[in-house]
Amino acid sequence: MDNQDNFDRIEKQAKRRKAVKNAVIYVFLGIWGLMVLFPFYWMILSSVKSYSAYSSEYVPKFFTLSPTMQNYADAFTAVPLGKYFANTLIFTLCTTLLMMVVIILAAFAFARMEFRGKNIVFALFLSLMMIPNELVIITNYVTITDLGLRNTFTGLILPSVTSVFYIYLLKENFEAIPEELYKAAKVDGTSDFKYLVRVMLPISQPTLVTIVILKVIECWNSYVWPRLVTDDQNYFLVSNGIQEIRENGFGRENIPAMMAAVVVISLPLIVLFLIFRKKIMAGVSRGGTKG
Repeated sequence: MDNQDNFDRIEKQAKRRKAVKNAVIYVFLGIWGLMVLFPFYWMILSSVKSYSAYSSEYVPKFFTLSPTMQNYADAFTAVPLGKYFANTLIFTLCTTLLMMVVIILAAFAFARMEFRGKNIVFALFLSLMMIPNELVIITNYVTITDLGLRNTFTGLILPSVTSVFYIYLLKENFEAIPEELYKAAKVDGTSDFKYLVRVMLPISQPTLVTIVILKVIECWNSYVWPRLVTDDQNYFLVSNGIQEIRENGFGRENIPAMMAAVVVISLPLIVLFLIFRKKIMAGVSRGGTKG
């Protein structure tokens, strides 16, 4: 009986310690979540305040009793924000499509095809990740300028149609597929391209979806390169349009209107991530696990 009482007491203490530990973890995560989400809340709150109300606040208020949607209307009238959206959509779709073709073929070649010096070539290929991005941008800028492709969609798209990291990620995923399937397909007379399309791509769908989503986010947020190769408003993207909005749209002092434009530009990416967040996490973890 004493042993049973001691066991029950130890079990209760263990449960109590676990409950305290979970409570501390949840409190910490809650505080951390509020810190992460607060900038988004402040952005949305500022976007529904009128310019006069925002300017009259000597002490910032964390709520408003008179929200307005006029700032959102101004976001599409002060500057051609709709055209910036269309340009960004064209840039994102074309860049992502071309990049997927390039990285799929490259990853398949490194994962399944045999050729002399493959490992050395791949090692040199990975070494490109060590080159500072600033040097790549300078080289790409000189090349695009010499080709006369500034202020064109071609000049915007070409430097972004490949990625060493995505090729590596997809190669690791392809190599996780049993090689016996490839040998069996070759015995049946299946071509490499047909095996890639009918076997490897369906199996690697989670990783492919992840890469597409990450590339879409990367293209949507692209700022430095479009800013370098475009000074024509007809080719501005939404990220570059923010600077145009600030300089020639609302003015530097109209923060609520600026926040409304930022909300409009950020909303598609937020929705995209919320919808596909599980696929992104699953694809990255699956692509990085070999076996």
